[in-house]
Amino acid sequence: MEHDGVYFSKDHAWVRIEGDKAYIGITGYAEHSLGTIVFVELPSPGTELFAGRSFGIVESFKAASELSCPVGGKVTNINQAVIADPSLINQNPRDTWLVCMHYSDQREIALLMDEEEYQKSGK
Repeated sequence: MEHDGVYFSKDHAWVRIEGDKAYIGITGYAEHSLGTIVFVELPSPGTELFAGRSFGIVESFKAASELSCPVGGKVTNINQAVIADPSLINQNPRDTWLVCMHYSDQREIALLMDEEEYQKSGK
């Protein structure tokens, strides 16, 4: 079921698994729906995140949207480049991670979709 270690949530987030780390970003569908992104608010390293709960905000000229965490764990790093220039998400949402975390439960990964399932979901 693994597809390059990248999984997708129904809330249009992606997760790239590298060992015990999970890098989280938003999908192209979410980026396109938001339009030009002008502000990103992310949690501090050390923050405990929970699957299905909000972990930050992305704002565009159109709207502000809460980010929903696809897996739980402890934030180890945030992408400072995105804080400085949120439009990086618009340039390449698939490769622009927002937070890196040590994820806590492998079973949460199994609940996510691979890319084929995500594409079939209509997004």
